[in-house]
Amino acid sequence: MEDTPTPSTAMAYLNPSYWDERFSKEEQYEWFKDYSHFRHLIQPHLTPHSAVLELGCGNSQMCEQLHKDGTTNITCIDLSHVAVQNMQKRLLSRGFKDIKVLQADMLELPFGDECFDLVIEKGTMDVLFVDSGDPWNPKPETLSKVMATLKGVHRVLKAGGTFISVTFGQPHFRRPIFNAPDFTWSVEWTTFGETFHYFVYILKKGQRSSYDDVPPTKGFEAPPINLLHEELESEDFAFLINVDELNY
Repeated sequence: MEDTPTPSTAMAYLNPSYWDERFSKEEQYEWFKDYSHFRHLIQPHLTPHSAVLELGCGNSQMCEQLHKDGTTNITCIDLSHVAVQNMQKRLLSRGFKDIKVLQADMLELPFGDECFDLVIEKGTMDVLFVDSGDPWNPKPETLSKVMATLKGVHRVLKAGGTFISVTFGQPHFRRPIFNAPDFTWSVEWTTFGETFHYFVYILKKGQRSSYDDVPPTKGFEAPPINLLHEELESEDFAFLINVDELNY
């Protein structure tokens, strides 16, 4: 494979043609670490009978790792037809014949109501925020896309189902969105990582508390910017385009 195309700016992540070109050249890449780093946070919400939807699978191996852990009813979607075709071929070549991979837009999920026990995304929603403007007051068009995604996720989740979001988005920015009155889910969060932290939001449908009942935002000490740190050398850091998010 050729080298992965490097975007000139983070705005390229909003361009579907960028992803088609990238996936035509890149075999595999894991945004925000691979499944082994946060497996312990996902497994309590899964059973062998869980129906799972992964948003924006790209060329990640997460669906394979979930399958190896015993969850076999898995559907993956991606907007890129190249990613979908490559993923289908890869899974078949490795014997994962029961994982479904579909081309679909997470803003318009093509599934019936209440058909999944778990919906998971890893870095996919972060793409929607690369042009959000002021992180404390995102652009209306950004919020419109984010809310369309969340409303679709809420709709396809079964009662008692769980949405898990693995992200750079910090609680003081994401909790107000997750706690919008459109949703009936509870909102909990934790982190994983050592020097650099990633956030994992766990939203359980049908267990909503009032906004006032949500625990206060935990203190989070942002790491100093160190150009030797592995994350600053990786593409993941492109999502941290709002420097103000690191200083509060």
